[in-house]
Amino acid sequence: MSEKTSSSNVSIDNIYKLDGRVPVAKAIPFGLQHVMAMFVSNLAPIAMVCGVAKLLGSDVPGISGVDLARLLQSAMFIAGLGTLIQLYPVWRIGARLPVVMGVSFTFVATLTYIASNFNYQTMIGAVIVGGCVEGCLGLTYKYWKQIISPIVSASVVTTIGFSLLGVGAKSFGGGYVDDFGAPKYMIVGLITLIACITFSSLAKGFWKQLNVMFGLIVGYIVAFLFGIVDFSHFAETIKEVGFIALPRILPYKPVFNLSAILSIVVVFLVSAAETIGDTTAVVAGGLDRDITEKEVSGSLACDGFLSAVSGLFGCTPITSFSQNVGLIAMTKVVNRFTIMFGALTLILAGLFPPIGAFFSTLPQPVLGGCTIMMFGTIVVSGMNMIGKCGFNQRNTVIVALAISIGIGFTQTPGIFDYFPKVIGDIFAGNSVAGVFVLSMLLNFVLPKDMDVKKLVGMQ
Repeated sequence: MSEKTSSSNVSIDNIYKLDGRVPVAKAIPFGLQHVMAMFVSNLAPIAMVCGVAKLLGSDVPGISGVDLARLLQSAMFIAGLGTLIQLYPVWRIGARLPVVMGVSFTFVATLTYIASNFNYQTMIGAVIVGGCVEGCLGLTYKYWKQIISPIVSASVVTTIGFSLLGVGAKSFGGGYVDDFGAPKYMIVGLITLIACITFSSLAKGFWKQLNVMFGLIVGYIVAFLFGIVDFSHFAETIKEVGFIALPRILPYKPVFNLSAILSIVVVFLVSAAETIGDTTAVVAGGLDRDITEKEVSGSLACDGFLSAVSGLFGCTPITSFSQNVGLIAMTKVVNRFTIMFGALTLILAGLFPPIGAFFSTLPQPVLGGCTIMMFGTIVVSGMNMIGKCGFNQRNTVIVALAISIGIGFTQTPGIFDYFPKVIGDIFAGNSVAGVFVLSMLLNFVLPKDMDVKKLVGMQ
C-alpha cells in the first residue's frame, strides 16, 4: 500500500504525518493543547495597545468596557481563521503547514506610539495597508528569496527562541503582578513543569505528546487551590458581550496617514522575517526537511493579508506564533487535521465569548511552566539549522555579530536614545528585528569565499 493511501486511513499514528485523518476524539485534545499554549498571549497585545490608544476626536487615552471585550473576541476569531487558512490554503494564501496564527507582539511598540500620538483609527489604517504590502511580498517571494539566505533564517529562528526565554521566565514568576516571583507563583510553575516532564516520561505511545495538556490541567488545579485563578474577566466578558456574538467588521473607520503607514510597513518586514523563521522551524523541527519556496510564499501571504483582515475587524496584525512552533518541535505532532481543531476552537471562542473568557483565566505561572522548555526547543532548532548551514568563517561572523548586537543592544537601556524615535521603537525592544537586519546586511556585504586568512589579512 502506498504512503498516500495509508496516510488517508483514520489512524492515531497520523498525528506525526502532515496529512491523514486522526480519530476525532484523539485529535481534539491535541488541537486544544495548541490553543492553551497561546491563548493569553493572543489577547495581551490588543489589551496593551487599547490601554493607551486614543480614539479620533478624543484626548482621553484608553479603550475599555464593551469595546475592548469585542476587540478581544475578534482577535480570537481572526487567529482561528488565520490558522485554518495556513492549514488549508485558499488559492496561494496559506502554507499548508501546521502554523498557528495569533496577534503579534512584534508590532506593540510601534502600534502603541501611533495609537497614542495619532489615534486608533490611524493605527487601523496603517495595519490594513501594511498587511497588504506583506501579503504581496509573499506572493512575489520567488523574486526576492535570495535576500533571505538559510544562514539569515537560522539566525532569526535562534533569536526567536532566545527572545522568548524571558517571556517564559516572566510567566513562570507570575507575569505582570506586583508580587512577581512570590513563592506561590514559583511553586505553581514548578509543579506544572514537573507534571509535563513526568507525563512525557511515563506515558506510552501517542499519549506522551499530550504532556503539555496534562501539565496545563494539573497546573490549573494547583493554581486554583492557591487562589491565583482570576474569574473576574470571565464574568465581565459575559456581562458585556453576552453568550453569543458575531465579531464586528469596521468597528472603527480607518484613517490613512503616510508617516504611520511607513512605520508599520518597516515592522511588517521584520514580522515577515519572523514568519520565515517560524515556518522554517516548523518544517525543520516537525517534518525534518527543508522548507519549500511555495510554503514560504503561502505563509507570508497569509500573514500579511490576514493581518489586513484583522485591521478590518479593528484588531492589530497577526503572525505565526513561536510558542506553537516550540510545541510542534517538542511533540512532533504536525497533522493538519488534528491542529484544525485548535483553529476551530479559536473561531468558536470568537463566536461564543464564554469559551474565550474561560481560556483567558489560565494563570501565567501555569503557562510559564508549560512553555519554558518549549522556548528552549526553538533555540535548539535554530542551532541545528546553523549547523546544517556549516560553521565556516563567513557563517560564524554573520551569526555571532548579528546575535551579539541584535540581542545585546536590546538588553542595554538608553543605547538608542540618540537615534530617531522610529528606530528605537523598532529595534530597542525587538531583538529579532536587529538580528534580521544585521544578518541580512552581513550576508549581502561579506565575500562568498571569505576565510580566516582573508579576514585577518594574513599571508
